[in-house]
Amino acid sequence: MSIRFILALATLNFLPALVKSDTCSTIANLTDFEIEYPLSVDYDYDQTQYWSTGCTNLKPSCILSPTTSDEYFASISRGPLISTRKMDEVTYDPSSSTVRVGPGNRWENVQSTLNDAGVTVVGGRIGNVGVGGYMLGGGLSFLSAEYGWAANNVVEFELVLANATIITVSSTSHSDLFKALKGGGNSYGIVTSYTLKAHPIGQIWGGNLVFTPNKTDQLLSALRDFTEYYPDEKAGIIMTTELALLGAVDLWIMFLFYDGPAPPPGVFDNFTDIGPIVNSCKTQSYADLLTGNDWSVVRGSAYTITTETTPLPNVSIGLDVLGAYYDHWRNTTESVIAVPGLIGSMAFQPMPKGIARKAKEQGGDLIDLDDDVDRIVIEFDFSYYFATDDATVDNATQRLYGGIRERVLGFQEDGKLPEAYLPLFMNDGYFRQDYFGRLRTAGFARRVRDQYDPDLFFAERTGGFKM
Repeated sequence: MSIRFILALATLNFLPALVKSDTCSTIANLTDFEIEYPLSVDYDYDQTQYWSTGCTNLKPSCILSPTTSDEYFASISRGPLISTRKMDEVTYDPSSSTVRVGPGNRWENVQSTLNDAGVTVVGGRIGNVGVGGYMLGGGLSFLSAEYGWAANNVVEFELVLANATIITVSSTSHSDLFKALKGGGNSYGIVTSYTLKAHPIGQIWGGNLVFTPNKTDQLLSALRDFTEYYPDEKAGIIMTTELALLGAVDLWIMFLFYDGPAPPPGVFDNFTDIGPIVNSCKTQSYADLLTGNDWSVVRGSAYTITTETTPLPNVSIGLDVLGAYYDHWRNTTESVIAVPGLIGSMAFQPMPKGIARKAKEQGGDLIDLDDDVDRIVIEFDFSYYFATDDATVDNATQRLYGGIRERVLGFQEDGKLPEAYLPLFMNDGYFRQDYFGRLRTAGFARRVRDQYDPDLFFAERTGGFKM
């Protein structure tokens, strides 16, 4: 979720100092683009731009900041961190209704640039989210009910392969790779630009609703009904619950969006009728909404993020099922609530059948959702202050997603939930989760990887989810 599309060709803490020095020196002798070294102002600044201090604690020997695709190469097996922060192009082409976007952007920058043109692209719901990793993980958007995953709206990728070849990837050029990149992460190369479909947008309506925890049952029931009956494809929500400050903060916070100056009556009534204690929803620009949602980014903390996918329960047992997920999250969070600075969050993200249909209509993707059932993608977050608590929070994170998975499977065995294809959402996945193992397209993904990266350069020398 950083602006850096972190294809770190390794974090270098474990390498001898001489190798570190020689690697970066070699690069400096071969190129003339910016190289940042430890103790420099730019290096130190870039190291503060992650959401999670866990990433900040990984110290590359140098940071490379290319400005064009030609400055990427694959001759160094270990060494630098490649930062795409200078690849921040946002160019709207009215003749083709497309926008060329560099991976070094944050979504608030993209939308601010497009605001006066009256167009948008399908992108992140929090302005501070970065473009690169979001796009390659699929990308769930406030606009997904209208246009599918963000990845479904890619017209072209510009990609640097492991052999340093620069190619354009589209539905008519390297079509197999085109599909694999849409949900395939960093397994195939370094994307240096995205050409995205432009969609018209004007004033939108959105903001936050805040509820007290005694509204939990009503909110879970309203969420279930909203997901099944999805009242308007221009509407989008995230429903989160937060527990922090040793339990002193105990709230539900909803993010609401409507692609228009005001939602028609009935779209969000199931939520507003419950009685929020705060309602900040208003008519505003899309850029202002995205930037306004940045309040949810807590700087100076380490983060763990994990996910699980569940079929939507029917109305007769909906509260029992969703309540069981909530109770497990709450019990797990309370078990580590004394960790300094701990904030526990659980976010329910509707994935109705309509989004799967839109994805198919837009050409499909590696995730390959069907429209047999409605689903909910659940995101779990822990943020906390100190690295000394890493093991404690890691254990809680594993218990959290593992327990939800057990409950989903148990409800299916009991006939309370339908059998369904339940892939993980890469953008919210934890590093211990088997993203590709849950994809029914994993065999295809592996064949494409082996074709374009036969030496497994990216598989063996970068982080991220691997097959």
